[in-house]
Amino acid sequence: MKNIFFITALLMLLSSCNEPMKEAEESPNFIFILADDLGYGEIGIQGQKWIETPNIDQLAREGMIMTDHYSGAPVCAPARAVLMTGLHTGNNPVRGNSEWRERGEVWSFKAMFENPNLEGQRPMPDSIITIASVFKSQGYKTGMVGKWGLGAPNTNSIPNKKGFDFFYGYNCQRQAHTLYPSHLWRNQERHILNNKIVNKQRLAADLDPNDDTSYAPFNQNDYAPTLMHQEAMQFLERNKEHKFFLYYASPLPHLPLQAPQKLVDHYRQKFGPEDPYLGNSGYYPNRTPRATYAAMISYLDEQVGEIVAKLKEIGEYENTFIIFSSDNGPTHKDKQADIHFFNSTGIFINSKTTVKGNVNEGGIRVPTIATWPSKIKAGTQSHHASVFYDYFATVCEILDVEPPYPIDGISYYPSLLEKPQQEHDYLYWEFPAYSGQQAIRMRSWKGFKKNLFKGASALQLYDLSKDPKELNDIAAEYPEIVQKMENFIDKAHTTATLKKFRIPVLEQ
Repeated sequence: MKNIFFITALLMLLSSCNEPMKEAEESPNFIFILADDLGYGEIGIQGQKWIETPNIDQLAREGMIMTDHYSGAPVCAPARAVLMTGLHTGNNPVRGNSEWRERGEVWSFKAMFENPNLEGQRPMPDSIITIASVFKSQGYKTGMVGKWGLGAPNTNSIPNKKGFDFFYGYNCQRQAHTLYPSHLWRNQERHILNNKIVNKQRLAADLDPNDDTSYAPFNQNDYAPTLMHQEAMQFLERNKEHKFFLYYASPLPHLPLQAPQKLVDHYRQKFGPEDPYLGNSGYYPNRTPRATYAAMISYLDEQVGEIVAKLKEIGEYENTFIIFSSDNGPTHKDKQADIHFFNSTGIFINSKTTVKGNVNEGGIRVPTIATWPSKIKAGTQSHHASVFYDYFATVCEILDVEPPYPIDGISYYPSLLEKPQQEHDYLYWEFPAYSGQQAIRMRSWKGFKKNLFKGASALQLYDLSKDPKELNDIAAEYPEIVQKMENFIDKAHTTATLKKFRIPVLEQ
């Protein structure tokens, strides 16, 4: 009889070893949805009045709104580098956008199509281990769709060499200045699309700006956000029997103004007549800029809804930890995306000096939602001050693994469970562009410096609990807080390995 029990137990053990990973472990799936230039106030759940985001709003109702969550930087590449590495921009090798111009015509779509060596941004060092690699080491299937921006195709710093089993999207963030590109990348091969190369330009003078047909060349056949979304859905289907991590780095609603016509028509009817945007050497013209911008956000919203529906279909929604966020604040190109009309920063200030490209709240505090139905209570909020470099630490805590090197983050997992949460001594940003900037947050205190390329700059101080718009500099009233911030700033900064990312006054 004992032998029968032993054989039965052994067969049960062997059977369990052959079961899919998702049944053998309790750890969740992970999805990080990163919008591009989505403002703090551009979703309904955070006060948006014009743009419809029912699926994102529902995601928030089913999870937690992280009211005080920050991007790692006020522009694309460094924000993504901070997310992937767990290092803030005082330590990160990527501290700004660097287009590697010495290679040649890096802003020419035609030149990049003919020579892929002109694509992409400067690479991260080989020593960098991304969060994707951590997932992979724990047996997860790892996938990325969307915009990479952290290493050109001919480097070791491409998604497939930085921990991702699968990649489909833009290697180069410059290529994402059209949503009808000549090609996207599937892993390490180019996928040629049914689109013509159209240069960014002003609408020709002999065309009627009020005639829709004048804008036909700027809306083509293969719409990149649709193609990338299809690949994301297929990734989820392929890996429904495994644990997975999906990094969904949408190019929406980053300019240019290009969106599905059905949604554009919806908002044209809703908004009524508007003045066209005639374009320039940086972006394409558009007949109805407000309607198109709103349509881009609503299309992203539809895609979020489809991701949730897919997770429910495959039975994984309850045990999938989803973060929805944005890489920085809304664009400062207000003639194309009317941040004043939409009140894009919500409770902050809509101006060219306080949104994307700036360390003001409107440039770095981003709309963020966390859902994980089996763990996170629906309809909750967290006011814990957290930041992109905390995601690395959070994942490591959930997976019960040590980070592969010292990181700057603190896990915000306890706050998601409404348990006691360790606070940062400070959050830190430095930005070697837009005249040179630094910022720091300590509890409700926020300090920043600007125009550092002109020399030393006095720290401006704000109490966010009373002044979230950062209107009243109270540095003179609290010299002890200013000095404490200065000490932390000195501690946080290290000399950037790339000279381009150095702010000279900080090296003196």
